[in-house]
This record gives sequence, C-alpha cells and structure tokens, in this order.
Amino acid sequence: MKQFIYKTIIILIATVVLFEFTIGNKISQIYEKVDVISTKEGRKDSVDKIREELRRAVKKERYLSQEDAKLIKDFLKKIGKELDEAK
Repeated sequence: MKQFIYKTIIILIATVVLFEFTIGNKISQIYEKVDVISTKEGRKDSVDKIREELRRAVKKERYLSQEDAKLIKDFLKKIGKELDEAK
C-alpha cells in the first residue's frame, strides 16, 4: 500500500511539473499578451507600433513586388465579380 501511495505522489508531482513547463508556460505567455492589450497603456503602445510600421511602409518606394501587386489585383477583381453576382 505504501508503494502505491509513493508512486501516485511521484506521478502527480511529475505531471504537475510537466504541465507547468509545457502547457502552463504557453498559457502564461497568452495571459501576458492579453494583459498588454487590455490596459490603456498597452493599447496605446500597440497603436504607436502600428503607426511606426505604416510610416516605414510609406517611406518605401515600392511596398509590393510586381508579382504580389498583380496577384492582389486579380484576387480583388474576382471578389468584386462574386459580389456583383450576389446582387
């Protein structure tokens, strides 16, 4: 009976430790990101980062490659055609 209790305790401790180092760690990272977004200061920082990225994009001479631009144009045409058909 003693061996059963010892083995159960060891397995329980191993399971908790394994959980904390794998799934628990990922859950903690998600909570940290949610906390940043949920605070007013965190949202302000996110908006500032987006603005900075937009500034960098505007400064570039060409944001999209020719191939990417053509692909997006064709995609938007197809969506437009499907929307017209839906009317």
